[in-house]
Amino acid sequence: MGFPPEPSGRVVITGMGAITPLGNSVAEFWPRMLAGESGIGEITLMDTTDYPTKIAGEVKDFDPELYLDKKEARRVDRFISFAVGASAMALEDAKFPMDNDELKLETGCLIGSGIGGLIMMSEQTKKLHGEGPSRVSPFLVPYMIPDMASGYVSIVNGFKGPNTCVVTACATGVNSIGDAYHIIKRGDAVAMLAGGTEAPISPIGLAGFCAARAMTTNNEAGPKASRPFDAGRDGFVMGEGAAVMVLEDLAFAKSRGANILAEIVGYGMSGDAHHITMPDPDGDGARRSMVKALKSAGLKPEDIDYVNAHGTSTPYNDKFETIAIKRAFGEQAYKVPVSSTKSSIGHLLGAAGAVESAICILAMRDGKLPPTINYETPDPDCDLDVVPNVSRDKELRYTMTNSFGFGGHNGTLIFARYEE
Repeated sequence: MGFPPEPSGRVVITGMGAITPLGNSVAEFWPRMLAGESGIGEITLMDTTDYPTKIAGEVKDFDPELYLDKKEARRVDRFISFAVGASAMALEDAKFPMDNDELKLETGCLIGSGIGGLIMMSEQTKKLHGEGPSRVSPFLVPYMIPDMASGYVSIVNGFKGPNTCVVTACATGVNSIGDAYHIIKRGDAVAMLAGGTEAPISPIGLAGFCAARAMTTNNEAGPKASRPFDAGRDGFVMGEGAAVMVLEDLAFAKSRGANILAEIVGYGMSGDAHHITMPDPDGDGARRSMVKALKSAGLKPEDIDYVNAHGTSTPYNDKFETIAIKRAFGEQAYKVPVSSTKSSIGHLLGAAGAVESAICILAMRDGKLPPTINYETPDPDCDLDVVPNVSRDKELRYTMTNSFGFGGHNGTLIFARYEE
């Protein structure tokens, strides 16, 4: 086979890495999610005395020095170190040939962040007002901008293919993987590191979302505060973390004997053109995103075995997404399991769709549906099968994940169990 090989038109996933509030690897977080555990609790990363929301899904015991030298580990923003760590795990999982310089020219990075370096911005803004402009770090801009996750990962690994970034709020993770999928399909890269990363738990980040009244204030509920599709939901729980996966052209993956975890077969996008934060009430934008993904995959609604919902635990999102799924799937909507794993880890914003994509692939691998935990009071407006509280065995061939972002950004991916 010549190099780079002719594009096969098929894109597969050969490795995954994840850092989440339930664990700092895929092997750690996935069993805990299936067991119905929660990674949500009292915020320890900052003082929340003056904030109405005091809980979040924090990443615990993450050591950036496992992936970066000591000086850089202290210097970079947390969202960058998450991306570097998740990428390292994904490359190791894929057994990616890091000694091939020719391959590195054809390998790219597309790791998005919805917000970027909020922690860096909070710290340096405080320094500006307290000590003056001369004390602001020269690393503020490089380590604050959202594209530096992709940039830094490409530098660390020497990848010189397409190097770009998606910023579509909470749809970032799905759009990053979907856009990387298209880059490989059209032959602009042989392989891509793709995913999302976010570290928003900071004074300015928490203050902004509290001011928008988007987050829960049910602090006493703690681990039970995120309750998608439940009648008692009152807002999302902020989370942090990252997920990155190795995407490869199928012909190349087969040529090197890679272990293929899944195939990407469908990707849909749409815009609501409705409101800066509120989803379209009739779910039309979300519906069109799902329909476009089904069309690109050549599938019908009855082919989908599981939907990982955006399911943020806000009153409007869960209701409107339910409407959208019913409009996209028809009567099949009542037959397909639809769960929200944000109930376990909170809303990872720009990283959410990447983590949830990994969950779709793991669910297919193991034949296990992750539950929507904390589901106690049914809501007649959210009357689908939400896999309440307990995981379920089910053979899966096709899985779908939805992500919808502020600004009316909608993205849907469909994954398939790999077959020759």
